Amino acid sequence: MPEGDTVWNTARVLHRALAGARITSSDFRVPQLATTDLSGWTVRESASRGKHLLLRLSAPDEAPWTLHSHLRMDGAWRAYAPGERWNGRPAHLIRVVLRSPGAVAVGYHLHEMALVPTAEEDGLVGHLGPDLLGPDWDPAEAVRRLADHPEQTIGEALLDQRNLAGVGNLYKCEVLFLRGVSPWTPVDAVPDLPGMVTLAQRLLAANRGRWTQSSTGSLHRGQTSYVYGRRAQPCRRCGTAIRKEELGDRVTYWCPVCQPERPGPPTPG
Repeated sequence: MPEGDTVWNTARVLHRALAGARITSSDFRVPQLATTDLSGWTVRESASRGKHLLLRLSAPDEAPWTLHSHLRMDGAWRAYAPGERWNGRPAHLIRVVLRSPGAVAVGYHLHEMALVPTAEEDGLVGHLGPDLLGPDWDPAEAVRRLADHPEQTIGEALLDQRNLAGVGNLYKCEVLFLRGVSPWTPVDAVPDLPGMVTLAQRLLAANRGRWTQSSTGSLHRGQTSYVYGRRAQPCRRCGTAIRKEELGDRVTYWCPVCQPERPGPPTPG
């Protein structure tokens, strides 16, 4: 499941494969870019912003452009050697193919694809909150944005990319467990928002550079999470069965004993 660290890793793979290379051919399989030809363009860099991937290019006249894609829940990029078999996903999910002399980049089930002047990137990602893995990470700003929605549940607020960019369902569940906070707790009843934001950044940063996501410190199968994906299994701390329920439009996992619900502050009467 693509979360901030997965997209960061994907951007690094594409950067290693394509940065500095001239594109020899491109094949877009989405209506809005179907006639676009990037032959002769140069790849300057590949970067991530939350769950968005930004492939920055130079046109033949050296004008800077950005190929934007969003991975959402099911998107992926793969880099192959020329002549290597493409085995990342079924062929009908391919949305773009970029060929260079040394590599072939294939994008599967990508969303919100757009080609824009790099100067206009903010129109696509400017609404996002601070990027947990970005060079401009600002925990105080992330806390401020979360606190601006006091009545929202903390589970929903952490997933809102306008508050902080990069947290997905896995990290939401794991951070809330580690902080002992119920997903249904209103934001203004969370006892330590700065501590929660700091922990989220540390978890994503710890998994940067590897594909196995772990919040427990173990990379062994079945031991990488405390609550995520462990419905009805015993809590690793207290032994209570982990629960799974809907929260907004996503499922959430939590331990009802280790994460007791905290009511919001009383309503002024």
